[in-house]
Amino acid sequence: MRTQKQSPCSTRRVILSILMIMSLSTFLGVTPARSKESSSGLKLLEEFESILVDIAEQVKPAVVNIAPVSQKLSAPAPQRQIPGQRPPEAPSSGSGVIVDKKGYIVTNNHVVGDAVEVEVKFSDKSHLKGKVVGRDPDTDLAIVKVVAPKDLPAVPLGDSSKMKVGQWVMAVGNPFGLDRTVTLGVISALGRENVNLSRYEDFIQTDASINPGNSGGPLFNLKGEVIGINTAIINFAQGIGFAIPSNIVQQVMPQLIEQGKVTRGWLGVGIQQLTAELAGKFGVDENTGVLVNEVFEGDPAARAGIQPGDIILKVEGKPVETPSTLAKIIAGFNPGHKAQVEILRDDKKHHLMVELGEKKEEATLASLPKEPETFLGLNVQSLTPELAERFRLKEDKGVLITKIEPDSPAEQELREGDLIKEINREPVNTVEDFNRIAGKLKGSDNILIRILRENRAFYVVLKPKED
Repeated sequence: MRTQKQSPCSTRRVILSILMIMSLSTFLGVTPARSKESSSGLKLLEEFESILVDIAEQVKPAVVNIAPVSQKLSAPAPQRQIPGQRPPEAPSSGSGVIVDKKGYIVTNNHVVGDAVEVEVKFSDKSHLKGKVVGRDPDTDLAIVKVVAPKDLPAVPLGDSSKMKVGQWVMAVGNPFGLDRTVTLGVISALGRENVNLSRYEDFIQTDASINPGNSGGPLFNLKGEVIGINTAIINFAQGIGFAIPSNIVQQVMPQLIEQGKVTRGWLGVGIQQLTAELAGKFGVDENTGVLVNEVFEGDPAARAGIQPGDIILKVEGKPVETPSTLAKIIAGFNPGHKAQVEILRDDKKHHLMVELGEKKEEATLASLPKEPETFLGLNVQSLTPELAERFRLKEDKGVLITKIEPDSPAEQELREGDLIKEINREPVNTVEDFNRIAGKLKGSDNILIRILRENRAFYVVLKPKED
């Protein structure tokens, strides 16, 4: 129980004073007499220490060890190797946290892998078989259900949106098989994207020590609430760990329990970041929304009138700053939701109402043909039904890149097998279109090209070499 209140500034001064006294005494090799201020500061630190001990004792019984014991008949997906980062553990063992006394446990999808059943080990050394009732690879979350003879010790999910950089957090898990290890740190950053661990990324970064075996375990605030699920670390880096925010857990958990998967809204567009070069070609400031590079026929965006070359600025009034931001906003709505989308087209803003569909999987592409028609170091060929089938393309128009000359303007941006759909906003349906447009271009002009790669479209800017 706290016996006195101090202002944040006063508390900081006390702690800094203690640290300075400790550092000075260490340097001089003496033990200074305890001042009134240092005594007050020591008491404050002891209170803080007591809080941490209480939290650890309170939450540890809700942290479990999880080990898959049975697999689906289908072969498991190969583990991704992420340069510079420790890949997720292969399904073997990890951590989880009980969030409902009736036996629902949150963990990582990569911890359970393709398992149908897992073995759950509790803090009292007892074991139960658990059923994987739902998994979501797009957020790397999974839900395990155990049937216990009595209510289980559960911890509440907190509101991760209220967390701030610098706040204290506690990680609890089973690193290297060391049950219920507690580590302490702070929130180092919020909203981390582009970590390449899952489709929808909004990670909490922390310096609380996280190691293999911590995956799926909880990250707590000082109230003992789960504000994150620990999921990854950067390989060979100290103090850089990532956790999935608890608000994402609360968003997907009901669907995982009820239907075993997550159904998300679908807009039906391909998008990309507006680089400086692309922004210049479209006449806008860099990072002004995201660029639509493809609109899928028959999907919600096409029905609402969105076109390639449009720039999406807002959805439901929320600013769209990156492709990841747009993906997360749309995924947060259920299919059938009518979303207002603000776009910029030809320097004019438009507001469109889009009834979202259901997210679906993208198709993939195959290997290459040959036959030359050359421009800017590109050899191209008109798309035929046979080539479309060979490359699994859902297209019947465009020109296919069959070869790229070394040290050409296209070498850094394009690949063999890319399908060219537009040059400088003009449609390219055949090699004749390609040659006609190419003939009008000046040798020194930057060229805006829209391509389709692995059934995903995007824009690139080619810069012809100066003579």
